[in-house]
Amino acid sequence: MKTILIPTDFSATSKNAALYAIGLAKQVGATKLVLYNAYEAVIPSISIDPTVPSIMPLDIETYKNISETGLKTFTAAISHACDASITIEQLCNLNTLVNGISEAVTETGADVVVMGITGGNALEESLIGSNTVDVAKAITVPMIIVPPNAVFENIEEITLAVDLKKVASTTPVEPLKKLLAILQAQFFVLHINDGEDDADKDTQMTMLNEVLKDYNPQYFFVNNISFIDGINDFVDSKNVDLLVTIPKKHGWFEMLFKRSHTKLLAFHSHVPLMVVHD
Repeated sequence: MKTILIPTDFSATSKNAALYAIGLAKQVGATKLVLYNAYEAVIPSISIDPTVPSIMPLDIETYKNISETGLKTFTAAISHACDASITIEQLCNLNTLVNGISEAVTETGADVVVMGITGGNALEESLIGSNTVDVAKAITVPMIIVPPNAVFENIEEITLAVDLKKVASTTPVEPLKKLLAILQAQFFVLHINDGEDDADKDTQMTMLNEVLKDYNPQYFFVNNISFIDGINDFVDSKNVDLLVTIPKKHGWFEMLFKRSHTKLLAFHSHVPLMVVHD
């Protein structure tokens, strides 16, 4: 893991994520951080009523200058946390956020994306912000979602949350192996049994263990009708530093960001979430 891409909108949330990324870079030996900002031009409104003025957009060069200036200011605000082994580069372009980040991953050769949870002023709106979730679904490299109040501490305990639906064949083993090899962290595999049939549990876990056995995983099966509460309790009891999930079309990743799960807010206030695609 040598290059970390950090999307930023210059907010306090993205600054916190950048500081988290710097701490991560120091632990894993990454040598380059790339700060990325996507800017979009405002489409002018067209009015057929001559008495109602249209909104005039800024020209593209102005947006670019604003973005470049913002990146320079942002870099100055976080560079104190870096050491001499880490360089910070800046990248901006005219693009949508999701497409821009996806293209930036390819352009920079980023190994991981670290991004804050944005999307609104209120804490709840920030935590369920659709922008970060959309990015997490779209990109192909691992992504760490950093809650607004998270402060980096060396990652010593990692939990992989699984739902046991074809877990052995859909778990992205190679990214997990790379992560575990670098961090040398204690590795937990967690399944929350919320009442669904787990008849194939033993077979699935045996198959998963076969590919992860070199990393000495500890398996935990928790009965709780609320998988949110089950995860919360486990994370707290084991002092988990990083939760890893594999997004699936109808998996619990989508459920993590539903408004109805208000108890998730406390959970996200301190534990970053890594999304690894199958």
